[in-house]
Amino acid sequence: MTTPFPFTAVVGQDDLRLALLLNAVSPAVGGVLVRGEKGTAKSTAVRALSALLPEVAVVPGCRFSCDPAAPDPSCPDGPHEPGAGTARPARMVELPVGASEDRLVGALDIERALAEGVKAFEPGLLADAHRGILYVDEVNLLHDHLVDLLLDAAAMGASYVEREGVSVRHAARFLLVGTMNPEEGELRPQLLDRFGLTVEVAASREPEQRVEVVRRRLAYDDDPAGFAARWAEEEAAVRQRVVAARELLPQVRLGDGALRQIAATCAAFEVDGMRADIVMARTATALAAWAGRTDVLAEDVRQAALLALPHRRRRNPFDAPGLDEDKLDDTLEQFAGDDGSGDDDPDPDGPGGGGGQPQPDSGPEGGGDAAARPEAGEGGEPQASGAREQSAVRAAEPFRTKVLSVPGIGEGASGRRSRARTEHGRTTGARRPRGALTKLHLAATVQAAAPHQRARGRSGPGLVIRRDDLRQAAREGREGNLVLFVVDASGSMAARQRMSAVKGAVLSLLLDAYQRRDKVGLVTFRGSGADVALPPTSSVDAAAARLESLPTGGRTPLAAGLLKAHEVLRVERLRDPARRALVVVVTDGRATGGPEPVALAGRAARLFAADGVASVVVDCESGPVRLGLAGQLAGELGGTAVTLDELRADSIAGLVRDVQGTSRRAA
Repeated sequence: MTTPFPFTAVVGQDDLRLALLLNAVSPAVGGVLVRGEKGTAKSTAVRALSALLPEVAVVPGCRFSCDPAAPDPSCPDGPHEPGAGTARPARMVELPVGASEDRLVGALDIERALAEGVKAFEPGLLADAHRGILYVDEVNLLHDHLVDLLLDAAAMGASYVEREGVSVRHAARFLLVGTMNPEEGELRPQLLDRFGLTVEVAASREPEQRVEVVRRRLAYDDDPAGFAARWAEEEAAVRQRVVAARELLPQVRLGDGALRQIAATCAAFEVDGMRADIVMARTATALAAWAGRTDVLAEDVRQAALLALPHRRRRNPFDAPGLDEDKLDDTLEQFAGDDGSGDDDPDPDGPGGGGGQPQPDSGPEGGGDAAARPEAGEGGEPQASGAREQSAVRAAEPFRTKVLSVPGIGEGASGRRSRARTEHGRTTGARRPRGALTKLHLAATVQAAAPHQRARGRSGPGLVIRRDDLRQAAREGREGNLVLFVVDASGSMAARQRMSAVKGAVLSLLLDAYQRRDKVGLVTFRGSGADVALPPTSSVDAAAARLESLPTGGRTPLAAGLLKAHEVLRVERLRDPARRALVVVVTDGRATGGPEPVALAGRAARLFAADGVASVVVDCESGPVRLGLAGQLAGELGGTAVTLDELRADSIAGLVRDVQGTSRRAA
């Protein structure tokens, strides 16, 4: 058995360690989500936590870790008589991102259930994690159907496994701990809210602290057991402190003054629902117990807010997590010492009325005189390749768009955009199972077995089922796609009002991609070439950040942009062949620079049509005279064109039909 890295040997990361310890003191806090860049000891700290948890008393031989003092009456291994149990260390169970549904919740032997009526159940990871820790590394990459199962188990404290009328239920109460790198994509809001606390971690920029990290890691790698022995005393002290805090917790008093501070803080930051108030109350109580106090102080409420609210105040996926600490301090000060005898309706225009949230920055454009000059737009295009570069402009307000889907039926990762054959969705037919049976098609199974009953010597009421009779349900659901944005950032797009509208449109499509669980990529072209501003990723907010800082200016190398996008798709197809792509080209259709730029752009566009890639051209041409170049480009791509105005209108529903019809003709 591998010796874990000691919890007390982790350098820095004070917020991370505190959040984990508070959950060890009070599991009712609701778990921890750890967000941060790679290589910041996220997984190391989480795996080390289990060694600090008190031992768990369990019923001997029970696969579901029933408490001998109060065994679960519905336990599949029961019934158990109350009595003495055996003690074992608290478990930490890891849920792999690619785990199957049966691995998570357990599985029934369908063949025995049909033929013998026996509930032969093999427990899953939720059963293993009961009364322990369930750890999900890269939780933001977890498949949607597994997220749904986790949400159900976390909400009900139990796991249900049902297969064609045969069901098993068992208790599943666990401490949920997840780690994630935000650059790889955000977490679904429903699961995000299930985590009681969240912490942001980053590598220290202090050389001395970094030296100490390397020194300890090398010492651990050389002799894990010896390194752990050197930290055994500190580990024992923290373990004892956890036990003492757990014993003190029921005696901690949460007064009305602290409760009012909690309620006022949650109201000031406009968090949704009441879960934040409850989590803050439990966290503040655990903080007091951890400090050895029986009264909750304002400092406990403040620390609880910093841990429990940042991930709950985001209004959309592009909002950065975090709290305005000045606003927090003002709110706590206003309600300090308030025992409820004063005004029951505090002034809503108090600390959050005027200056709570930071005002939008006016940006580097200042008064905007330069922003209003159109000379770098249409007028600037015929100039030499050294046309002046414009600084980045802010995106216009995003708007709601309707779905753009890829034609046909795919088999990609689960999502919400295009039709696909999936493990979840509506049943469309039956087939022989490939590997383990997961979704039984009962009628097809009975139909396959019925003709053979006499030959198999059936004498009783039950069917005689063989493995070859079993049929898997074929289901159709939705998949996530790769949405690759190819954005023209040349001088012809540099009129500031137009570029702001263009960025707003792309931002709207990015929001749609976030909601539909797509991967996104961003290719930009201007001047003399094209760049991959963002390789395909699940981090939609990273794409939004790159878009926000995108400068404009120079010639329009349209062919270079299309060729770069074609190369990105080729590489991504090798990495993820099942994920289909939708290319969104945002341009006015102009092509300048180099010999025969228009003809070269046409040849590059026809590569997409030859590959059958679904595409849309967002036509950004403006002014009284329109050349219709974007429409010509869409024809070469085998896709369709839509103007910026049409993108936000209901007429985009017709665009979806056009995209599908045009792509079929191209194929």
